[in-house]
Amino acid sequence: MAATDRKPWHAQAPEEVLAALATGPGGLSHREARRRLESVGPNLLREAPQAPWWAILLAQFQDFMVLILLVATGVSYALGERADALTIVAIVVLNALLGFVQEYRAERSLAALKELAAPTARVRREGRVQEVPAAEVVPGDVLLLEAGDRVPADARLLEAHSLLAEEAALTGESVPVAKAATWVGAPDTPLGDRRNMVYLGTVLRGGRGEAVAVATGMATEVGRIAGMIQEAEEEPTPLQRRLDQLGRWLVLACLGICALVVVAGTLRGEPATRMFLTGVSLAVAAIPEGLPAIVTVALALGVQRMIRRNAIVRRLQAVETLGCATAILSDKTGTLTRNEMMVRAVWTPGRSYRVTGDGYRPAGEFYPEGSDRPCPAAEDAALVQTLRSGVLCNNAELVPPRQGDRSGAWGIQGDPTEGALLVAAAKAGEAPDRLFLSCRRLGEAPFSPER
Repeated sequence: MAATDRKPWHAQAPEEVLAALATGPGGLSHREARRRLESVGPNLLREAPQAPWWAILLAQFQDFMVLILLVATGVSYALGERADALTIVAIVVLNALLGFVQEYRAERSLAALKELAAPTARVRREGRVQEVPAAEVVPGDVLLLEAGDRVPADARLLEAHSLLAEEAALTGESVPVAKAATWVGAPDTPLGDRRNMVYLGTVLRGGRGEAVAVATGMATEVGRIAGMIQEAEEEPTPLQRRLDQLGRWLVLACLGICALVVVAGTLRGEPATRMFLTGVSLAVAAIPEGLPAIVTVALALGVQRMIRRNAIVRRLQAVETLGCATAILSDKTGTLTRNEMMVRAVWTPGRSYRVTGDGYRPAGEFYPEGSDRPCPAAEDAALVQTLRSGVLCNNAELVPPRQGDRSGAWGIQGDPTEGALLVAAAKAGEAPDRLFLSCRRLGEAPFSPER
């Protein structure tokens, strides 16, 4: 089926793609769409089975050192040392609860971040436009795309009118890419250069277009990445390896102590039973019962410090692994940055200004160069004229927080660079909407790579 074949759709003309997918500009019939949905499956990213809470809790008792402590608990209880046995049990349970609470919270937080797939999609079926759940999009569906949409599937463009796609999630490129339906590339064209394709999870920042879905679900580029992540095997952290090694040494040392005490006492004429019990008692006493709890508390403190810096840590041991890292190689966009642009400085014929603020929220101050006191923008006519110019040669739109959005995050619709100019003007009290109404646009020379 087309959804599972990795064909070079970008190297084919729109008519060839439509023919290969047995569809047309009017889209699929409802019956054919249902048949393909049953054949290919829903347009969803397959997730690894989530561990239930009890499995996460039991996993806390699988550490080698914890297993040794449990054995020591049984031995202490058998020897009549119930106080010691209860103390060890309390330490083991506390250690397990600390690890469980942290990992369970992290799993819940990560689940809340999984918002990559579009909830709905506009498709044309039997010549009529309709909105369907994104999970029901199938290869061959004709998609109608507009600025602000999240692409519901990998698709080959049929039409593109000033269409801009933000593909940072796939390519790391922060600047939206201009798309062209008439462009046809070579079969080996890199993903980031395929100007006639749009991909699942990417966001359209401008223009509009039509495209035919060529891959859905796990057959998409995002699905391929998700599959590789799920197939990756987890390796023990340096701390886990060292604790396992320490546990094995402790077992050998304890067995050696037991044997030495039993042999020495027996040779002196002591009863063998008494010497055995004495050796076991010494071995249990040699085990550091508080070590797992101390390690867990130290890691939990590290996790809390990272949470204060807006970092989610899925497993406690990952904190120690991060501490062992000497070099971190990372792509910048979307990883070390938030893929948001912001005006930091403004130069006018008379002076320059430093601009403060955060992201796209229209709140900030203008500080003249060399001054630690903000200056009202209205007091400098040149600054006002500069900011107004940035607004009037602009096609972006400033989007306020949605009602009920707890984060209160502002956004932009359109090019991030143009959005940053709008925000800078809004910080100075210049309302973009009022400026657009008061000035009539006579013409436009788009800023593009070709120019």
